[in-house]
Amino acid sequence: MFEGMEPLELEHEGTLLRGYAAVPAGEGPFPAVLVMHSAIGIAHKVNEPAARKLAELGYLAVCTDMYGAHLEGAPLETVGGSMHELNTENPKLQRARTVAWFDRVAARPDVDAARIAALGFCYGGTTVLELARSGADVRVAVSYHGILTTFARAEPGAIKGHVMAFCGEGDPWAPHEDVEALRRELLDAGTREFTITLFGAADHGFTDPEASVLNLEGVRYHELSSNLAWTTTVAMFEHALR
Repeated sequence: MFEGMEPLELEHEGTLLRGYAAVPAGEGPFPAVLVMHSAIGIAHKVNEPAARKLAELGYLAVCTDMYGAHLEGAPLETVGGSMHELNTENPKLQRARTVAWFDRVAARPDVDAARIAALGFCYGGTTVLELARSGADVRVAVSYHGILTTFARAEPGAIKGHVMAFCGEGDPWAPHEDVEALRRELLDAGTREFTITLFGAADHGFTDPEASVLNLEGVRYHELSSNLAWTTTVAMFEHALR
């Protein structure tokens, strides 16, 4: 996994994080996209393919690591503690870590710091929204079946770019009240630059072809919803980052 991709390290609050960059052909500076992982971690098989496809489209795509380099490839029962620690016990650290990754990518000489987006799957969808809420100058923040709740709603003026949330009707971790709360949060923050899409046939994890392996209620791959979400994302990146 990550063969041919460039390791990219970051130390944050005493934890060594290791991401991987897929660099497009040609000369930069390039528009960049942070690809933020699910609860399973950076080695989850949805991250690397997304980064490689984005690089083929001309974006420098970085698979970011929220848990720590020592946990790369660890099983879910091991990395689950890290997710709980960040998302539940220390959400301020979680938000700060998303900003640290944004700053790390923006500082690269081959990246155009004014043209950075982020997308995330599941837990990554949550961290992408936290990045947008932080006030970072992220041009597009895309959440695929992420948890939509937060410890601190976006302040007025904090959202700098377009927020996209792709949700499944059958997602037990993103009920209708949370979808509506996100819409209201964005409006209260003073922005109408958002797209919230609810796929009626989709559940949680609808972008992951191997979602059924988890054997969890309400977690299922849905090819059409996944394809529609990706196509819309690519169109938005073309609009906002070119």
